Amino acid sequence: MKKARELSWERFGKEITFYVPGMFSYNGIKGKYPALTITGEQCALHCDHCGGKLLETMIPTSDPVQLVRTCRRLKEKGTLGVLLSGGCDKEGRLPWENFLPAISEIKKETGLYISVHCGLLDEGTAFQLKKAGVDQALLDVIGDDRTYRDVYHVDFGVSRIASTLEALHRAGLAMIPHVVCGLYYGKLEGEMWALDMIAPLQPEQVVIVSLMGIPGTPMAKLPGPRPQDVAEIIAEARLKMVDSRISLGCARERGNVLIDTLAIEAGVNRMVIPSEEALALARGYGLEIRYQRTCCSVSADFSGEEW
Repeated sequence: MKKARELSWERFGKEITFYVPGMFSYNGIKGKYPALTITGEQCALHCDHCGGKLLETMIPTSDPVQLVRTCRRLKEKGTLGVLLSGGCDKEGRLPWENFLPAISEIKKETGLYISVHCGLLDEGTAFQLKKAGVDQALLDVIGDDRTYRDVYHVDFGVSRIASTLEALHRAGLAMIPHVVCGLYYGKLEGEMWALDMIAPLQPEQVVIVSLMGIPGTPMAKLPGPRPQDVAEIIAEARLKMVDSRISLGCARERGNVLIDTLAIEAGVNRMVIPSEEALALARGYGLEIRYQRTCCSVSADFSGEEW
């Protein structure tokens, strides 16, 4: 962890940015980067860790006209950008082809920063998303076939995730891989392999998250991974990808201060919704602190010296 932290400071300076995404409030502060679902609450997979529950927290925009209208309204309210997400079909795909003209219109008319939870896709779709004006694609990267099949209820393996990473890379669409620690029912299984899948592509950012018990899902009452294990994945990500910014994302056990503080010890560059203890540790290390009201994956700098 010490080696990872010092390497992070050497590459990016002694600084950290804290984030509040659009779906969250933090000490009365609301993020300016909401999540929209292009499938409403519909998802064919109903993964064990989510069960479609996360879609219920997003703004429904299940047809292109509604998506454009919603984004116009959000822009008028001062929104900085949007995360377009949705449920998957049985093949792990989202219906992007139906929304490409709408995304292009939104980008040209509003200038909003656009992230997509892209799901599995081919090279053609990756190129089309980039052409439409998408700024970055977020993708959960799983390194273990058993985890993928058991948790996501798919009948194929992680080679399709690797193919999607390659498609995004060839299309020149910025990819922000997410590695979920403890996805196999709270246990670490393929996380190190996931890092090995990502590392050759040297993305600009990698987001580390961990299993959180979402009420109403099969994993609701399962213990998440140990904070030390999450920190180990963070440190390993830094050592494998020295020029990638590493984030501790929003999906993690709420109130587990040790996850936050060990992430600081491991040299994360970004963190969503920090605990007071994490803030104090960052100050204790003399880090320059910035604050931004978007997803931690957003590359554009909307930060300030206060929220």
